[in-house]
Amino acid sequence: MGTIVVGLAAAGAALIGHRGANAAQQSGAVLGGYSTLVDNLQEERDKLQTKLVENERLLAAAYAELANERAENAGLQGQITLLTAENVRLRERIVELGGHPT
Repeated sequence: MGTIVVGLAAAGAALIGHRGANAAQQSGAVLGGYSTLVDNLQEERDKLQTKLVENERLLAAAYAELANERAENAGLQGQITLLTAENVRLRERIVELGGHPT
């Protein structure tokens, strides 16, 4: 009878020990999975930050190009205004001299 009790106690201890090992193993798997997830998220964040910096550089270049084109357009608009005014003056002068502007 004592042997049976000792055997049952040993089996119970082994079962409890096995459950503890499984729990520790699962805990390790969870921590390992969490670590991998954090690493993946950090890599993705770094890639996105790099892409953001590149996009901001391209955006700044586009704004600079737009500003340059606007300045060129403003210069051309000024030339158009001057030429238009000169054409009006020349037409008026042609009329004063007895001609007909075309």
